Amino acid sequence: QVQLVESGGGLVQAGGSLRLSCAASGSIFSINTMGWYRQAPGKQREWVAAIRSGFSPNYADSVKGRFTISRDNAKNTVYLQMNSLKPEDTAVYYCNTKGYTARSEFDLWGQGTQVTVSS
Repeated sequence: QVQLVESGGGLVQAGGSLRLSCAASGSIFSINTMGWYRQAPGKQREWVAAIRSGFSPNYADSVKGRFTISRDNAKNTVYLQMNSLKPEDTAVYYCNTKGYTARSEFDLWGQGTQVTVSS
């Protein structure tokens, strides 16, 4: 069984920074893609960024140049460094991880962490 645990959300003023973390644990054989999504009140969940083994990271246009996704393969952890935050970045942020145990494929979501940016 594989679990994801997120941390790092909070309240910050516009222009500030936050760093989110998402750690995967359990019977992991390999991890392919790790990514971040967000959902603002009254809106659908949207993709923010993703990083895949052996490939360059990808970002939504709305965060490109401000957010940086990275991963520590030894720790099965993905990070989202968010700089120059704007009020419109306010949302619950979810990590998503796709990979394999010895027996099966998994596609899991974290519990979500609230990011609030005040103007």
